[in-house]
Amino acid sequence: MIPKGKLIIIGGKEDKLNDYVEMEGKNKDFKANEILKMIVSKNDDRIEVITTATSEPADTEKSYSKIFKHLGYTNFGFLYITDGEKSDPEVLERVKNAKTIFFSGGDQCKICEILRDTEVEELIHKKYDEESGFVVAGTSAGAMCMGSVMIGGAENGEAILANDIDMDKGLGLLNCIIDTHFVSRGRFGRLAHANVLNPELLGIGLGEDTSLIVENGNVATCRGSGMVILLDAKHIKKTNAQSAEKGHPVYAENIIVNIVTDGCQINLLDGSFNPDKKDTK
Repeated sequence: MIPKGKLIIIGGKEDKLNDYVEMEGKNKDFKANEILKMIVSKNDDRIEVITTATSEPADTEKSYSKIFKHLGYTNFGFLYITDGEKSDPEVLERVKNAKTIFFSGGDQCKICEILRDTEVEELIHKKYDEESGFVVAGTSAGAMCMGSVMIGGAENGEAILANDIDMDKGLGLLNCIIDTHFVSRGRFGRLAHANVLNPELLGIGLGEDTSLIVENGNVATCRGSGMVILLDAKHIKKTNAQSAEKGHPVYAENIIVNIVTDGCQINLLDGSFNPDKKDTK
């Protein structure tokens, strides 16, 4: 089944009226608030921000209220869903009536522990599959939880070490593994490790203030001021990822790497690549 909805996965630190935006000074193509302008079709579409991942929901609500009002959004609310509220009729009704569900950052494991295999998750999947114009968006941890397999945590050392990564089941809106803050926090190694351990899945490393907009379930367009790294281990040759003893370095041969930037499009199923048309001759 081809989903009728749209996914927007964001690498974190999207521009939202911060006093200092790192990308603004580094990238001549920086566009203010570019990503958050895309999460709704109309300013009065209902947005429900799920803040379950964060330990500071009040601060998150304050930050997004400010940028949403600045962008002219007039219809939004915040849901800090706890374990005892995941079947609450009011929560389910608000999710049912939303045009956009937006997962904030924080702890991706917390999102999945509370929402995985619940009526809320089932309803979001149903709307994504069946409802044209419906958007599921997430930033940082809120993006990482959307893959079928999720990185719970890992060491970011100079080498990939056996057994230094925790993997878990994600919400499964996209059949891949997603990592965020990918460039600034040096996370190539941990995503590569996850990818080698799950070679049937594409690894997606999202840079900050950068997103992939996924339509028809697999057509992904990059938007934002950074880059997205895609890792493909389907054709991997030699590796000791499954056999190395705990603490020993892991090697892998023939991981395919793609880099996409603003305007580039990639098919997440077959890997076909379309560069940004303005940069082609």
